[in-house]
Amino acid sequence: MAERRKLHKSQEYIQGNTVRKLQPDRVPERRPSRERQEKIRVSYAVRRNQEKALQMDLPFVIMLTIAAICTLYLCINYLQVQSSITARIHNIEVLESEIETLKSENDALETSINTYVDLDHVYEVATKDLGMVYANKDQVILYDKTESEYVRQYEDIPQY
Repeated sequence: MAERRKLHKSQEYIQGNTVRKLQPDRVPERRPSRERQEKIRVSYAVRRNQEKALQMDLPFVIMLTIAAICTLYLCINYLQVQSSITARIHNIEVLESEIETLKSENDALETSINTYVDLDHVYEVATKDLGMVYANKDQVILYDKTESEYVRQYEDIPQY
């Protein structure tokens, strides 16, 4: 009968009436697991895609160049429009500040004119110094003129 002695983890000697033979541990053949098979398939697909990606032909390069030029044109156009909008907004702000300045000047001038003309003083000068009086009701004559909207100074007034 053969007797076994352990010499090493992976090797055993079989002793008996025959010559000693070195016999490695038998490792049962294992089939690759499903995960391993999936990794092999994926790596093969990745390698195939990488090879395809490296094969750029002339039409692809031309189309890619045209797409890059179009994108660059659109970006530059966008920046110009954005710049134009910013300039117009700034111009509008300047014009609005000018309008506010002119309105405040106009209000100040109107106030100064209104305070400069004293209607009570005008009435006193007209009645006392110049001898003017208010017209009576029988002295006022109203008439309709349809030809134009304004009255000329030297035009004849119709008699009623």
